[in-house]
Amino acid sequence: MAGFADRATAIQPTGVRKMFDMAGDDIISFGLGEPDFQPPEVAIEAMAKAMRAGHNKYTTTAGLPALRQKIAESWAPYQPGLSADNVCMTMSGTNALLNCFMTLVNPGKNVLLPEPYFPLYGPDVTLCGGEPRFYPCLFENEFIPQIETLEAMVDDDTVAILYNFPSNPTGATLDTQQRDELLAFARRHDLWIVSDEVYDRIVYDCDHVSFLGTGYENLILINSFSKTFAMTGWRIGYLLSTNLAVMQELIKVQYYITACSNDAMQYAVLEAFVGADDYPEQMAVEFKARRDLICSRLNAMPGVSCHVPRGAFYVFPKVEVPGLNSEEVALELLKGGVLCSPGTAFGGSGEGHLRFAYTISREDISAGMDKVAATLSGLRK
Repeated sequence: MAGFADRATAIQPTGVRKMFDMAGDDIISFGLGEPDFQPPEVAIEAMAKAMRAGHNKYTTTAGLPALRQKIAESWAPYQPGLSADNVCMTMSGTNALLNCFMTLVNPGKNVLLPEPYFPLYGPDVTLCGGEPRFYPCLFENEFIPQIETLEAMVDDDTVAILYNFPSNPTGATLDTQQRDELLAFARRHDLWIVSDEVYDRIVYDCDHVSFLGTGYENLILINSFSKTFAMTGWRIGYLLSTNLAVMQELIKVQYYITACSNDAMQYAVLEAFVGADDYPEQMAVEFKARRDLICSRLNAMPGVSCHVPRGAFYVFPKVEVPGLNSEEVALELLKGGVLCSPGTAFGGSGEGHLRFAYTISREDISAGMDKVAATLSGLRK
């Protein structure tokens, strides 16, 4: 049989999907990070209207100018004066990530990536011929990276650092001082910053702190409407930068990856901006209530410690069960009727943790936490 390319054999299926594929219909699932909301009704209607009006064709690679302009204006509180030229539409945030690394990373170069991590980061760098280097974001530091650790990892072949706040899987986010320290590190080493801010509209008890608006030109921001407007199945996101030279390269690479984004869908997202711009905040109110519920339940369990996250819709508690690693604990919970993700699905520093996505109803969260408490109690007997 003919062989396969090294880039394919070098990557593996994610641990999150592995657990998801094992679950039955009677399981309470805290697994996939997918809002249980539907897109705004005005967007759904606008999609149908656009298709009926004939918007079913190729668009320009960068995307619908009116939508790109609206996206640019939405970031004005952080960076006034942006225009459609600063935005390129993509087929999801994951498409944007690959596009970004394809543009920045040559074979033999390396990229600094957070750990615990969104599982696509490392494989994307590998697919581009680069080396992923994972910097730990540990529980004892509230999952915030430490500058001295980063300094020990950077070298002459480091071309970029990726930051993800609010974070998947931890829900951690930054304050302004922490952001500025990380920015100064990137500036000292002349690194590209890839800033994954897809949860920027799902924050609690604080304002979102962006890397945009800091005056750093070597910055590419990634975002997605999967979380902003609960459009996970629509697969639409974007790249944004004040650096027009890199935007030209990103748009060029984007053409060879997907040619362009979905025609009618772009009109639907534009309508969501116009007619349902408060939708993310409405979702965030419900997610905050769920966050408070799940954190209080987890922190009441013996052997469980859980930071209260300030963004996204995940908790990443430390769960101590003598004699069992995180994957074994997750499998025992699955037997008990609850699906969650072992911390090691997000890298080695996730050992001892579990990820719960609170993207289900409060009633299901309560029922699921009853099962978690019963299973953990049984394992400690």
